[in-house]
Amino acid sequence: MLSELSDHQTGIAIVGAGFGGLGLAARLAEQGREDFVILDAAEGVGGTWWANRYPGCACDVPSNLYSLSFFPNPDWTRRFAPRVEIQAYLQRLVEHYRLQPRLRLATRIEQARWDPTSGCWRLRDSHGQEWSATHLVWATGGLSRPNWPGIEGLEQFSGEVVHSSCWNDQLQLAGRRVAVIGTGASAAQLVPEVAHSAAQLTVYQRTPHWILPRPDRAIGPHRRALYRRLPLLQKLVRLGIWLISEARVPGLRWSSRLAAGHRLLARLQLRRQISDPALRQALMPDYDIGCKRVILSSDFYPALMRDSVELVSRPIARIEPDCIVDADGRRRPTELIVLATGFHATDPIPPGQLIGRDGRDLGQRWRDGPEAWAGVMVHGFPNLFMLMGPNTALGHNSVLLMIEAQIGFILRALARAEFTPLEVSETVQRDYNDWLQQRLAGTVWNRGGCSSWYLHPKSGKNTTLWPGFTWQYRRMMQRLNPPA
Repeated sequence: MLSELSDHQTGIAIVGAGFGGLGLAARLAEQGREDFVILDAAEGVGGTWWANRYPGCACDVPSNLYSLSFFPNPDWTRRFAPRVEIQAYLQRLVEHYRLQPRLRLATRIEQARWDPTSGCWRLRDSHGQEWSATHLVWATGGLSRPNWPGIEGLEQFSGEVVHSSCWNDQLQLAGRRVAVIGTGASAAQLVPEVAHSAAQLTVYQRTPHWILPRPDRAIGPHRRALYRRLPLLQKLVRLGIWLISEARVPGLRWSSRLAAGHRLLARLQLRRQISDPALRQALMPDYDIGCKRVILSSDFYPALMRDSVELVSRPIARIEPDCIVDADGRRRPTELIVLATGFHATDPIPPGQLIGRDGRDLGQRWRDGPEAWAGVMVHGFPNLFMLMGPNTALGHNSVLLMIEAQIGFILRALARAEFTPLEVSETVQRDYNDWLQQRLAGTVWNRGGCSSWYLHPKSGKNTTLWPGFTWQYRRMMQRLNPPA
């Protein structure tokens, strides 16, 4: 049993109890370290998989690749794991590595400030308590701050309004007139479920997405038993999924012509599942596949074909107390609004939350877009490490591969940082990001003809994605030496 924390002092404070924070904590526990704490605002572990509870919520990465390599799960019941199984997997991780005494749930960090006198981070939580830590690991990820759209009249709406990431389990859909604003990844999962219950569902689309079939299927008890008896077999399946996913990079990195097969597959599904020519035209993207996040779904289009479902591609002009008014002036009575409008991916940390050396406010410094060294360290913020920091998300593969590479780097850095604070120099960080942006310049994410959450709305820089293969990032992280 790990010893209890005392006096709110610790060697390592990990903020976030999702895959990143728990994965690092498990590795620290493996090393026999007890000088760490995991703080999370939620009442349970899982990060995004605790918060997102909307109907239909599931992973769009095959489950055998969506687990930590050092903690495999032979018991996934579907090829694409539903939310409840992923959250349960992370709970088992906590129990297996005996992380319970290290967890402080329902504890939001309001501010973390570097104290140069003591050479540590001072944290203030939502209960008014203060913590001190020699090292701070920020593991909240880029998809943790819901984006509430600035639509005129939204605050005056008399019915219920819910963001997809803040779903109320008691929310009643049956017999109601529901509006879903957004047609991204979350909407593609929840719209078919809402359509089954709502009396009338109106889906408001700003831009159509490329949608590929989702080859989901059950993983039967015999296959699961085989994985338990022969772990190597599951590792081989995992390797195959990884290789197939890596093969998508050329069509994203070098030329969209190399993605012709995926483009054809998406168009065939649209033609097969949408018989109405006008609706089909409204759902056809006019930009390169991959420019926005590609969606996997086999039931979104059929849901739009239901008599009780309407797709509106005209912009929303305003929201009135009992209806939504589009740009043509048409009013559609509405009782419940579901916002499937994503997150502040390019603005993940609000001003005033992370204060570094000489009073540097990370939220303010990132007003033109987040920037870090290798996605894990930031100049002016000693002993701060990030998991899933800027430009470490992926458009083609499992982000857990990136997280594990970052965990390995952080463990090596911690081993070197017993007495001297670690901080990357401004020159090293600038040179790295100049190189990074050069590699991103010719990608489909930057030049594919769309506006996406990959790009910062003010600077236009891609501050979200890694511009290459996952093995390249893993190799880079293995070769990088922690700055002295």
